[in-house]
Amino acid sequence: MEEVKSTSVFGRDLSKIPCFRNTFLYSISSGIGSGLAYFMLTSKTRQASHVGVGAYCVVTLGYWTYCRYNYSKEKFEMGLVQSALQKQALFDSEEGKKDQYHE
Repeated sequence: MEEVKSTSVFGRDLSKIPCFRNTFLYSISSGIGSGLAYFMLTSKTRQASHVGVGAYCVVTLGYWTYCRYNYSKEKFEMGLVQSALQKQALFDSEEGKKDQYHE
């Protein structure tokens, strides 16, 4: 079996960070796309590179914030559901004990 090599920054595996992959795929493609579109329309190389880097930064910050907010919200909701299921299981087990003693 082939071992997958992962990239670490500051001791943290980048493949395990939620939202990392999608954020940078979207931001790189939008930076390249907007820079290329600006260059095709104006033929100004320096300004096109500035537009591309600016679009990359804006999309990275915007999508990262959006994705992490949704991730945190889902994680919180899953915690609520998990605690409700644990309470329900505890309640059901206590009901079973009561039924045992009444029979």
